[in-house]
Amino acid sequence: METYKHYINGEYVDSTGNETIDIVNPANEEVISRTYKGTEEDVDKAIEAAFQAQKEWELTPNVKRGEIVRELGDKIAEKRDTFIRLLQEEQGKDYGMASGEIDLTIDYFRYMSEWARRIEGEILPSDRPDENIFVYKKPIGVVGGIVPWNFPMFILARKVATSLVTGCTIVLKPSQQTPNTAVEFTKLLHEMDIPNGVYNLVMGTGGTIGNRLASHEKVHMISMTGSVAAGTKVMEAAAQNITKVNLELGGKAPAIVTQRADLDVAVENIRQSRLINNGQACTNAERIYVHESIHDEFVQKLQAAFEDVKLGDPLQDDDVDMGPLISEDRIVEVEKMVQSAVDEGAKIVTGGKRADLEKGFFYEPTILTNVSHNSHVVQEEIFGPVIPVVTFKNLDEAIDMGNDTEYGLSSSVYTEDLSEAMRVVNELKFGETYVNRENMEAVQGYHQGIRKSGLGGADGKHGMEDFLVTQVVYMDYKNKKK
Repeated sequence: METYKHYINGEYVDSTGNETIDIVNPANEEVISRTYKGTEEDVDKAIEAAFQAQKEWELTPNVKRGEIVRELGDKIAEKRDTFIRLLQEEQGKDYGMASGEIDLTIDYFRYMSEWARRIEGEILPSDRPDENIFVYKKPIGVVGGIVPWNFPMFILARKVATSLVTGCTIVLKPSQQTPNTAVEFTKLLHEMDIPNGVYNLVMGTGGTIGNRLASHEKVHMISMTGSVAAGTKVMEAAAQNITKVNLELGGKAPAIVTQRADLDVAVENIRQSRLINNGQACTNAERIYVHESIHDEFVQKLQAAFEDVKLGDPLQDDDVDMGPLISEDRIVEVEKMVQSAVDEGAKIVTGGKRADLEKGFFYEPTILTNVSHNSHVVQEEIFGPVIPVVTFKNLDEAIDMGNDTEYGLSSSVYTEDLSEAMRVVNELKFGETYVNRENMEAVQGYHQGIRKSGLGGADGKHGMEDFLVTQVVYMDYKNKKK
């Protein structure tokens, strides 16, 4: 079995260490590949390569950088089926989710390439005669990109496409659990006419690779997607050099269902929002607040929708609706959270256990009722196909409970009453709010969390600008010669 190498300064290189990491298919628990377990020395080499390449890359005309980013999207499209299969194999996505992620990745590279001609500065009036004030937008420099396991291709696109189009070089660290798609992407980039050192790939653990990226004095921004705990460590390491951090962390998205909601619309979209990516997304609907007058009818409909979900190995059956969790550790953590809820008095409406399959880390879609707003399962991120349902008496109570969290990424509301919808939108304190639809952002939007859900954001104009710094020039142009 091949052990994948790092990609540094335009070359595939062995690690300076000898340890390797097994990559496991979560649907059948088989080892599918191996990567080197990178060292700090590997990271240092990659950062130095990126640092040396930065000057040439930022002086490359914007339109040329945009063409390269567009070509990368086109090359992924040419190998679309290969990427879909790799994604299913290493992460366990069903075919619809895997193909959707790859298509979104292609779209993201193509979309971001169009910003090449749209990076704009300003000219401001001066208080002095014969002077202009110019505002330049310039690349921030070397980016350390840390990618999670749950969307390994799309979040790679967020970090790589945006870095390249803005004139930044990048050292990318894929998740140690899902590096195969990043390895395949690197093959495409290696075939292209891109200066050595502009893109580098170093594989290994977050504790070693991520910490070194965040603490290195020649890295100018860390763009990291992951857990709150990991984000905290990145911030601590980055503080040594006052390095900018761009973080998308955890979420605990509330879904508010009022008595004026279309229950069929609410059920279908909450089902999608909870079970997307097998319940492993920061934007997943994580807790439901439903008006007490419609609680029983809503739960009955949601139960039927959850019990209609087909589980299985996505590579063996294209018709499965949901695949496995990423690892044994993850499924054990979900089991603990459900048991804790039951110990506190929660009722399992459906699910509540591992799926009856011979292999793989499968957990049944689960609904919990009779839970309090203050319970652990309502307050802490589950990151699995489990959702608690809490009742409310009036909209004030629903909004207060929705906002009562340390997270602030996504949220949603279901109502046919415009005044209710607008009130919730205006009073919820989250980076995103979805009205009568599933929790899924758009590439031209702005994906941003507040509180412990992160700093900065991604997508669209505002996400692109996070990779830029501002330089102000005061130009006195009067002729001083006598």
